Amino acid sequence: MAERPYVLLSVATSVDGHIDDTSPQRLLLSNAEDFDRVDQVRAESDAILIGGNTLRSDNPRLLVNSEKRRADRVAVGKSEYPLKVTITASGDLGRDLKFWHFGDQKVVYTTDGAVTKLREELAGLADVVSTGSTVDFEAVLDDLGRRGVKRLMVEGGGQIHTQFLSQNLADEVHLAIAPLLVGQAGAPRFIHPAEYPGGSASRMKLLDATTIGDVVLLRYAPKQRTA
Repeated sequence: MAERPYVLLSVATSVDGHIDDTSPQRLLLSNAEDFDRVDQVRAESDAILIGGNTLRSDNPRLLVNSEKRRADRVAVGKSEYPLKVTITASGDLGRDLKFWHFGDQKVVYTTDGAVTKLREELAGLADVVSTGSTVDFEAVLDDLGRRGVKRLMVEGGGQIHTQFLSQNLADEVHLAIAPLLVGQAGAPRFIHPAEYPGGSASRMKLLDATTIGDVVLLRYAPKQRTA
């Protein structure tokens, strides 16, 4: 069996733990320097994963923006862009989303109940894979490993981050904290209530803390915990 990829969760939050507010426009939490750092992390990854809910709400292209970084990837024998990955249980992803029309290859992981609908909707745009009656995150990682993905960058949203952390599948977390307070009921959060490994007293290992302008980047190793 192919080795599963190294999983890196990347997220920016407000001081009160939100990844967006409730307005129609996306809240930009990071600054220009931090957005450039994220672009570098994307360029270093073999695949980038985003959840179906975030795909519908933000409609991102999910690309490496730097031309030099793309050229550097090609120079070492990689594709210009990382593989783009999304997960959806419902299968409600239209073919007009920007995600499908920029970058290189795409793959969608879904359920038995949605796979036929998605294959018809996304014919010619993406490889659609069912992981069974529910989305099986371990099966997703196994399949990505077979595709040669060694480093997977996960950009959310909250449901996706929650699954990777609660199932102990994340190797590293990049948490960028912006000097903002959202304070709105119903605003989306980084992670949701769940049973996390070790419980509330289990401490993740801090790998690094760096200031990037007015943003603080914290790097954690979730699998390295102490009681």
